Amino acid sequence: MSIKLGKYTFDGPYKTAATLKDKSGVYAILCLTGVKFSVIDIGESSMVKTRIDGHFRSSFGNKYSSGTLMVAVCYTPNIQQAGRRLIQEELRLLLKPVCG
Repeated sequence: MSIKLGKYTFDGPYKTAATLKDKSGVYAILCLTGVKFSVIDIGESSMVKTRIDGHFRSSFGNKYSSGTLMVAVCYTPNIQQAGRRLIQEELRLLLKPVCG
């Protein structure tokens, strides 16, 4: 399954980080309410699974419990941190996440 955010295709969304890979990428924290996704946050990491495991429910669980929290990832194996940050900023400007 995949979801398009801006011009990027993300794997997911997933309800847990269990299937994520510890690879570099840009991630989106989403809230599913009914059939509509809201973008909660956009971030980047060199180890996405580790980042999401430590960040996902603890940071967003109480604030956005009205829907189902999910995560989607665009893996970027050939892009360094500076490039991931550019993608992150591009998507934050476009999607205006509430925590971004």
